[in-house]
Amino acid sequence: MRVLPLHLPPGADVRRSLEEIAQRQASQGFVLSVVGNLKTAAFACPGQSGPTTLSGELEIITLQGTLSPTGVHLHLSFSDGDCQVWGGHLEHGSVVLKGADVLVGFLSDQPTSVEGQGQSNRVAIAVAENCPWSNRALRMLRSLDIPFERVQAEGDLPLIWIDGELIGGYDALAEWHGSGKLTRLRRGL
Repeated sequence: MRVLPLHLPPGADVRRSLEEIAQRQASQGFVLSVVGNLKTAAFACPGQSGPTTLSGELEIITLQGTLSPTGVHLHLSFSDGDCQVWGGHLEHGSVVLKGADVLVGFLSDQPTSVEGQGQSNRVAIAVAENCPWSNRALRMLRSLDIPFERVQAEGDLPLIWIDGELIGGYDALAEWHGSGKLTRLRRGL
């Protein structure tokens, strides 16, 4: 994993900035941490027909999600001057007030090992050494005879992609297994 610290200056659109960096890096990654504030926050709330926009001195609490050259999927939470917390899907138009520092982790384009070589691997997994959840996910894929691309990373992982789409960590993989969705990924099917 490559870690890239970013400083977003006043006036920067947070989503657009992260989309651009993912395109320049030509890599998939995720937000590791953020500190900063916004003058405008644009976010999509669940069940609403369009984005909500708030303005003022807004303190970013969290920003998490995934980045890729083809797009981002990010969730934002922030507080207003009354310490009321807001959040939802980050939209274009979320503009930095004084500054924002974002730490992004990009996955290596070259796997450290590939299991099931010669196959078209539909599953990619980023694992951390000595992580029990990574070991469980690897064990599950092997026991189901599902070929996968393995990428060594750091942090509290695993992260699993199926057909290029991030599904989440071990719990998401276990849900796929419980629902029978992993069966179609077995070798020879």
